[in-house]
Amino acid sequence: MEVKAEHKYAKISAFKVREVTREIQGLPAEQALDIVRLIPKKAARLIGKTLASAIANAENNNNLRAANLIIKEAVAGEGPTMRRMHTRARGAGAHIRKRSAHIKIILTEAAPVAEKPARAKGVKKKKKAAPAAKAAPAKVSEETKN
Repeated sequence: MEVKAEHKYAKISAFKVREVTREIQGLPAEQALDIVRLIPKKAARLIGKTLASAIANAENNNNLRAANLIIKEAVAGEGPTMRRMHTRARGAGAHIRKRSAHIKIILTEAAPVAEKPARAKGVKKKKKAAPAAKAAPAKVSEETKN
């Protein structure tokens, strides 16, 4: 089951957000949330909120446990760019681009890891017999030659 959360029109460049999304892709959701809390960037704070929202969606809407969730996809796409003008000398103007981003996080449920059955103590594993295809020739001593 996949669960997603989106933060649209975030007032930050998608380039800055992609740095953080690359770090958390493929990690378990709770571990990624801990990592994001330690990163001192605005993008990390926005991704943390989006990730927390995705985890809450999974728990409340789909009855999934947060411990079983992994981040399948964390994407930062470009949103619309607002164009502004900055006045310059001699009546000229310069362009200012105020970029925005769309942050999308998709969580999926991890496949349960099957543990190997424990062997009883004292029981030894049987060894396979070595193939007798190439047998080494027996060494002949000088006493047996004469």
